[in-house]
Amino acid sequence: MDWRDTGILLSTRKHGETSLILEVFTPEHGRHAGIVRGGTSRKLAPHLQPGAQLDLVWKARLEEHIGAFTAEPQRSRAANAMGDRLSLAGLNAVTALLGFCLPEREPHPALYRRSEALLDLLGQTDIWPLAYLQWEVALLAEMGFALDLTRCAATGTTQDLTYVSPKTGRAVSTHGAGEWRDKLLPLPPVLLGQGDASDGEILIALGTTGHFLDHHLAPSLGHTPIPDARGRLLDRLSQRAAQMHGPSSPSPQSGIGNL
Repeated sequence: MDWRDTGILLSTRKHGETSLILEVFTPEHGRHAGIVRGGTSRKLAPHLQPGAQLDLVWKARLEEHIGAFTAEPQRSRAANAMGDRLSLAGLNAVTALLGFCLPEREPHPALYRRSEALLDLLGQTDIWPLAYLQWEVALLAEMGFALDLTRCAATGTTQDLTYVSPKTGRAVSTHGAGEWRDKLLPLPPVLLGQGDASDGEILIALGTTGHFLDHHLAPSLGHTPIPDARGRLLDRLSQRAAQMHGPSSPSPQSGIGNL
């Protein structure tokens, strides 16, 4: 059994004295693992960093075996991330979430393309947080937890949408919220593709998407907590928001509405 594909390196772990087990995300073979012989060598190790783009050949005697990779570097993204703490936190959050969410060996080509494009924006810190938010919304949808922000779940209106139901992921208008107002999640304009997408507003939006990661996606995967790397990204973004505009933090996430 063998195949060739490109892929994003998600993580590595040592195997024996000199080898590494790579976990990669590829467009045609999904999240896939394999052994790289001599992966800890001075020649290979610098190229086998999370986020790296690799040309991969996988071989195994049987399909169910872990198999072995031959990995050739196409481009490194570490240089774009290492000089900036926000970029490094972003790189770690993306690779950690992909490793956490993706079923093994199940292709997700649309999500792969989005992930590759997002990682290629690392270092462009003026646009990267918004791109990350949009990617996280797409990740939820790909995993079966899409947000429906097109119209109010209670009234059907498409105007004045200001909340999200924590139970269904559907938008709710100010009028439709009624007595459930205090139990709903915020729907900032940036989640609707509107507004100026400030760091503070993006943090509020990530508080809302984080609810669905924590309370919907994670339980579907066996109640394993969302990787800490995401929280570190939000911390970095919050620090930048505080430096630029004063203290800002995501809105609290509480309650479960019936909408």
